[in-house]
Amino acid sequence: MRVAITESDTQKFTKNTNFTVAEIASRSIIKLLLKSRIQKSEIDGIIVSSNSFEPYLSNIIAEMVGIKPKFSTKVENLCNSGTSGILLAYSLIQSGLCNAVLVTGVDKQDSPGNKLNWDITRGIFDMPVHWASLFASNHFRKYGTTQEDLAFVSLKNHRNANKNPNAIFFEKYFTFDQIIDAQVVAAPLKKFDCCYPCEGASSVLLVSEELAARFEQPIWIIGISQSNLGASFASVNKILDGIVSTKIAARDAFSQSKLTPSDIDIAELHDAFSILEIMAYEDIGFVKKGEGKKMLREHFVYTNTRGGLLGCGHPIGATGIDQTSEITLQLQGLAKQRQVNNLKTGLVHNMAAAGTSTSIIILKN
Repeated sequence: MRVAITESDTQKFTKNTNFTVAEIASRSIIKLLLKSRIQKSEIDGIIVSSNSFEPYLSNIIAEMVGIKPKFSTKVENLCNSGTSGILLAYSLIQSGLCNAVLVTGVDKQDSPGNKLNWDITRGIFDMPVHWASLFASNHFRKYGTTQEDLAFVSLKNHRNANKNPNAIFFEKYFTFDQIIDAQVVAAPLKKFDCCYPCEGASSVLLVSEELAARFEQPIWIIGISQSNLGASFASVNKILDGIVSTKIAARDAFSQSKLTPSDIDIAELHDAFSILEIMAYEDIGFVKKGEGKKMLREHFVYTNTRGGLLGCGHPIGATGIDQTSEITLQLQGLAKQRQVNNLKTGLVHNMAAAGTSTSIIILKN
């Protein structure tokens, strides 16, 4: 059975507000339902991706929006939570257990997922920027990548965010000089090489092939995969050349879709730090190892048109959903001022915790 994404919604990403996670998620769901051709009674699954500690969250949200689903649960997989929720929804529909599953991602700015306190393998260097700095330093040393290359990633994504009203940096304009001259956070990474934790929610509706016939522009999931290698930095720190989980997930998703990286027109890449976008180019297979910086100039694939994590901000549980929403809108031709013409295929790359976990989703119109 084929599975399609038919509707999506993203609420503007912001700094912390007084709204609860349930209230933030409910606003996104209600907005999606208002423009959808599906009735609440037809939605038989609801999945909430969030790092919030609040128990029974999916059922609370379902009651708030007036849905009584057959299946309801919360999914947590750090920054990879959103696409984990989509993978579960896809599986429920594929199995025949559900026909329509609503997936919403939500987190507050002070989400518990911002820091892995338990991972003693990181020592005193317990912030995500510390492991990202190791990846960047290795890439600089082995492949000649420079701070100018990283700054170019940040500049591109912030400029894309200037076309996205939902991005936290929508009306913040930065020059290349501002980015390259910014304060060092963990060498060689600087302020604008790092994403900004924030608050937000994003939702997508997945439906069966039978229900998809009702919608004008269903976008089909033709490849979906995930790889989890562990949780601690110790599980990946011997391989600083690339993100192994990304390579595995990409290989499996491409095999399922019967496509190759050269068939992809547009991609949302997990740029929590600028170096990760360059490494994603290589690990997914768009270019050879060490040639990621070339892709910045040669534009083989349109990337991070919504602004990426760098330009949009990073509400942890919502990010993978918003990435998927962006590719869906682009393939539907509904991305407004961000719209890229003549697109057929798109890819979502969402990962967590130094690349210990990665999801890849391949979509086609």
